[in-house]
Amino acid sequence: MTMMTALIESRTAEARTSSPPVSRIARVEIFRDMAAAEPIWRALEQPEQLSTPYQRFDFLNAWQTHVGTNENLTPFIVVASDAERRPLLLLPMGLERSRGVGIARFLGGKHATFNMPLWRRDFAQSAGAGDVVALIDLLRGHAAKADVLALTQQPLRWRSLGNPMALLPHQASTNDCPLLTIAPGAPATARISNSFRRRLKGKERKLQALDGYRYYLARDEADIKRLLDAFFKIKPARMAAQKLPNVFADPGIEDFIRAACAAPLSDGGHAIDIHALECDDEMIALFAGVADGQRFSMMFNTYTMSENSRYSPGLILMRNIIDHYAERGYGSLDLGIGSDEYKLLFCKDQEPIFDSFIALSGRGRVAAAAMSSMVRAKRLVKHTPALMQMAQRLRTALQR
Repeated sequence: MTMMTALIESRTAEARTSSPPVSRIARVEIFRDMAAAEPIWRALEQPEQLSTPYQRFDFLNAWQTHVGTNENLTPFIVVASDAERRPLLLLPMGLERSRGVGIARFLGGKHATFNMPLWRRDFAQSAGAGDVVALIDLLRGHAAKADVLALTQQPLRWRSLGNPMALLPHQASTNDCPLLTIAPGAPATARISNSFRRRLKGKERKLQALDGYRYYLARDEADIKRLLDAFFKIKPARMAAQKLPNVFADPGIEDFIRAACAAPLSDGGHAIDIHALECDDEMIALFAGVADGQRFSMMFNTYTMSENSRYSPGLILMRNIIDHYAERGYGSLDLGIGSDEYKLLFCKDQEPIFDSFIALSGRGRVAAAAMSSMVRAKRLVKHTPALMQMAQRLRTALQR
């Protein structure tokens, strides 16, 4: 037996006889090593199956290597299979211990806008309550179990299919996600109005006078490195000017982003794609995110601290990105969870996101209830203007 094989903790557990409807899920395996789960993982992330680009192996392997390990999170990869041992879904989680409670949560942390299992498409299309109940029952009976599942920031639907995890008890996440839906074949003015386009073109004329001005999607390794070098120089300065903490300074974050931006995909893209406005003298604006052939989802951005910032380079870049993906047949685009003003200029819809906190043990029941209550309180503050203003004033006072 190899060391990798030895790292797989596998146990077939029978669903409780009291469980409702018979499930196609007959067993679960828990992998405690990323590489051991990789073959199944890559098979389930293929376009003909169902998953978000935030759950790609290359994205989460880079995150776990550089960030998860620093947060004392160990892989807890759940693979559910049918009676013939054919994988039906993979839950890419990590396990942490907090005050004696084992909490399994999606890998990717705050860098993954959406979380979801990787599904075999035909199973996701027909999965019912009995299937998800059996999954939880099998996890409760597994030798390598956690106390609670913290399954946060899940979309209700992906690629026009419902997320079967919504059949579990769930609640609204703290924030929804601003969404732009792109109608196939619709004119450009259907996604960005004529008046807004004219305003941006007027501003862009100032930038077009710069030597070497261009918009592009970085493909070359040298371009990716140059743009990220500029990002990690500009972003901390911009956040400091806004009196915000530099979240990119946390251990492993820069290494994760550099690794994921360099990880090639079979379609010629990368685990994280970088779009930029640039001239010969500087990087003017940068937006980076993930794409899967149907949807682009933004992760992080910044723009220059120079005088060129007066001409709204971030908005100009966003217009270019929207047109880029619309011309390639994408059906939607999001700018990440949150209600920042610039997002609402482009994204007119709100996509609901949900959380589930599922206890797997008596100890986990207390933790699940506490986490659920905390999210409800945060959502109440976020969606109550008076409470939000109080929270912002308190945050400002604490930063002085």
